[in-house]
Amino acid sequence: QFSIEGADLARLERWTAIIRDRLAGLSVLTDVTAERDQNGLSAHLAIDRATAGRLGVSPRAIDETLYSAFGQRQVATLYGPFSQTRLVLEADPAHRSDPAALARLPVAAGDGRTVPLSVVTILETRPTPVQISHRNQMPSMTIGFNPAAGITLGSAMAAIEATVREAGLPGDLVLRFAGEAKAAARAIDAQLWMLIGAIVAVYLVLGMLYESYAHPLTILSTIPSSGIGALVALMLTGVEFSLVAMIGLILLIGMVMKNAIMMVDFALVAERQLGLEPRAAIALAARRRFRPITMTTLAAVCGALPLAIGLGTGSELRQPLGIAIVGGLLLAQLVTLYTTPVVYLAVDRLRGRGRPRWLAADQPAE
Repeated sequence: QFSIEGADLARLERWTAIIRDRLAGLSVLTDVTAERDQNGLSAHLAIDRATAGRLGVSPRAIDETLYSAFGQRQVATLYGPFSQTRLVLEADPAHRSDPAALARLPVAAGDGRTVPLSVVTILETRPTPVQISHRNQMPSMTIGFNPAAGITLGSAMAAIEATVREAGLPGDLVLRFAGEAKAAARAIDAQLWMLIGAIVAVYLVLGMLYESYAHPLTILSTIPSSGIGALVALMLTGVEFSLVAMIGLILLIGMVMKNAIMMVDFALVAERQLGLEPRAAIALAARRRFRPITMTTLAAVCGALPLAIGLGTGSELRQPLGIAIVGGLLLAQLVTLYTTPVVYLAVDRLRGRGRPRWLAADQPAE
């Protein structure tokens, strides 16, 4: 759902109908409905200015009569020994049950007499909404919709926003998503921050583990390859990038970085204990850790295959997760064995390994 809010109810109803008709013609949406139930009735009193002027009945007198009959006019207060009671003036219940009772209300004329309200007013009955919803203290109209088959909620929301812009919705009317659409909009806005937060958290943990600002960058360099692999897999299978696929990308951060962690750990041990140069140490790490890296990757891929194939009830919800994990792991397996040594040597060069070997081995780099 989404709602359109505005102070002018008639203007709001007119633009709600315009937006609804435009959205009904979109192929990405189905079941477009608007909250415009006009099955209610309302009574409208129009003052007959000519007759009221001839009889000396002022508009103020008509307002006072209506307020006295249907309002909350306090006319007196009765004081008792321990309490007080307020007296409120209103019309007799027998004259409040139907609109025809309006005609019998007496209105004070200019010469002190009273005339029936029907003499100086014209009563009209008009259709009106059964209820008028309000949001943020403003009248609002709700439009409901469903995405068409194969269309994600995010794509449907983008199409709605584009259609509203093309229609030229006035500035005094505000569009707000509600229901599942509102939850999806919040999730879409939070996706980037979720990914950034995950990367920052991993960097801090790795920085404390290695007592270095540089080595975590080597490990984090594996993330782009896994993300590219996940996106390529989703594109090849024709699956939309959804919130579930985003969760798969966050899971890939931990799954793929273990490849670099195993190589960097081995290379650091080879440098500090065996006295190898960085190039020789990372090359030895790539050869020695190739088998455990492959085994763990294959185990993770086999675990995600049932999700990617889409077996069982509700598989269409889990399928983007499995496809993203499988694609990211496979490409990361092929790429990180070559890119991680390159990044390791580049970071080592930037750290300035011109210091004595014993100092580099005994003291953590800044």
